[in-house]
Amino acid sequence: MASTLNNAFKGNQRPMLVQYADDLVVLHPDLTVIQASQQVLSKWLSGMGLELKPSKTRITHTLETINGDVGFDFLGYSIRQYRVGKTHSKQGFKTFIKPSKAAQIRHGQRLRQIVRGHRSATQAQLITHLNPVIRGWSNYYSTVCSKAVFSAMDCQLYHKLRAWSYRRHPHKNRHWIAYKYWRLREGKGWLFAPPGDKATPLRKHESTPIRRHIKVQSSRSPYDGDWVYWSQRTGTFPTIKPTVVKLLAAQAGKCQSCGLYFQSEDLMEVHHVDGNSATYKQNNLALLHRHCHDQLHRSLRDKHQTVEEPCEATSLMHGSEDQRSGGLLR
Repeated sequence: MASTLNNAFKGNQRPMLVQYADDLVVLHPDLTVIQASQQVLSKWLSGMGLELKPSKTRITHTLETINGDVGFDFLGYSIRQYRVGKTHSKQGFKTFIKPSKAAQIRHGQRLRQIVRGHRSATQAQLITHLNPVIRGWSNYYSTVCSKAVFSAMDCQLYHKLRAWSYRRHPHKNRHWIAYKYWRLREGKGWLFAPPGDKATPLRKHESTPIRRHIKVQSSRSPYDGDWVYWSQRTGTFPTIKPTVVKLLAAQAGKCQSCGLYFQSEDLMEVHHVDGNSATYKQNNLALLHRHCHDQLHRSLRDKHQTVEEPCEATSLMHGSEDQRSGGLLR
């Protein structure tokens, strides 16, 4: 399909094709090129007895309104651009990628289906079925602008759970129900959880951190031997210990002592903060250059070394000639 479009256009007229399975997007700043691309693809598909689905095929712009539409949805994401001032962007607009409205509706229906299907189940059983769905959906959208959507989904789920709890106890007041099914955890607010400190609470959408996707540098390759870059990026590397990989990612590829970036040819050491080499907890480890590690241990030895006060005889022997003579005369 990509070769068909490339052969139909030349030079800057070639559009960009993004395809995943049977979903595709054709991008180009010129409207005439987009319209011509649609005809080329329709002709290419007709040779296999296929056609573009009219309900899913449309021509739109990410910034300007065309036929009442602006932006487009692709793989559950809504992609659109918004105008901003020159102080925010030199281009005069910003691109925002969010979970699409259709994806939010589908997820809300899935949560409602689980809650309704477990009306007679215990709270722990309901949480067991909800948590994997919440975790998977949140992780899928954790690289885009999803914070406000996550908060809205948590609000919707709260109302569903409140209705679930009211149905189980129709003759109890809301305060009794709240203290039975919700727990106040320090630093986390109210959580839908069974009684007990070790009980698994319901996962919140907004508890998933937003981590932006960083594009791979054009000169990088998994086979270039730069294990520092790929360990920090992917969190794994075949020939490197998992402990070193985790520390590289946690320290953003920098030595915790000197603050300089690690290079693939650098020698590294895992430093135990409390001095106990048997403790391998993550908060007790730090990745350092070997020379930084040696310098740190040398300074620690000097700090704890006992310095004796010189005795009187020694001070006299090492004093000046006048001091020695004065001391002998007395």
